[in-house]
Amino acid sequence: MATDQSSSFSIVDVQSQVPAVQLSLSRVGVTGVEKVIRLRHNGDTQLFSARFECVVDLGADQKGAHMSRFDEVINEAIGEVVLGESTFKAETLAEHIAQLVRARQNARRAEVTVEARFPEHKPAPVSGIQTQELYTLHGSAICTELGTRRLTGVTAQGITACPCAQELVASASRERLRDQGFDAEAIDRILEAVPVATHNQRGLGTLHVGCTELCDDEIDAATLLEIVEQSMSSEIYELMKRSDEVAVVEKAHRRPRFVEDCVREMIQGVVEHFPGLDGGAFVSARQLNLETIHQHNVVAERFGTLREIREELATGDPTPVQTSRRAWLDQVP
Repeated sequence: MATDQSSSFSIVDVQSQVPAVQLSLSRVGVTGVEKVIRLRHNGDTQLFSARFECVVDLGADQKGAHMSRFDEVINEAIGEVVLGESTFKAETLAEHIAQLVRARQNARRAEVTVEARFPEHKPAPVSGIQTQELYTLHGSAICTELGTRRLTGVTAQGITACPCAQELVASASRERLRDQGFDAEAIDRILEAVPVATHNQRGLGTLHVGCTELCDDEIDAATLLEIVEQSMSSEIYELMKRSDEVAVVEKAHRRPRFVEDCVREMIQGVVEHFPGLDGGAFVSARQLNLETIHQHNVVAERFGTLREIREELATGDPTPVQTSRRAWLDQVP
């Protein structure tokens, strides 16, 4: 008769052993975890395809984190939050997972990020034809002994028209029109009536806003999307008629903007749309433009607390310190 030998073996917790090199690690965990989750968006509940990253700091006396516990916690948190909360959002899920992971891993700090792709239906600008656009929703949270802080963010695409090249084309056009006998007043009228050519970029704008524990403001993803899209020269649409293409191209060329302009417009949009937001709230705006006449791409970014940003806008003097995302989430003064 076969005997059960399982009781003769002891299970060794290798992860809890002391490592050969006793050095703490800043981030240890899992990334690229894909789940289908149910989120509340625009007053409705929808299914989202989401990717998670979940990490903790690791002490110098611990060989490794318990990797299987990360996925267990993610699944558990999805079930608990979806079933238990009527106003479920991505940042709520990130917060819940961060708190659970910190407790399960006995960590000083836990960080969770969620990225979910979601559709929005909107009409094309002239024809009104309905088109489905895909955006990215971001939720982040860090849990420490000081508490938990959350970030809400979105990424949207648009088009930008280069102001510099447009001015060069306009100058060359003025010379040609002058050579053909047009006077200065006529040239001005012509260039005002006809959008001047320039090269374009497809832009990716990302905007994050984070509230402090004392903040009661609701950060709506739809508002952030509007701010991001309006920061660029024009919105773009997956499906358009010819009349829509004309409208998009003309709008973009009448609102030329550098990558730097887009970031400044996003920041200004947050200041205007959330006037009551606490000065300790965090804002991060990033614009990546995919160049067409260069082999490189261009990027611009600004981050800091609303207090720092408002002071700079009011005085015109650069703030000596721009609080980083990591410092704000870790609640470092």
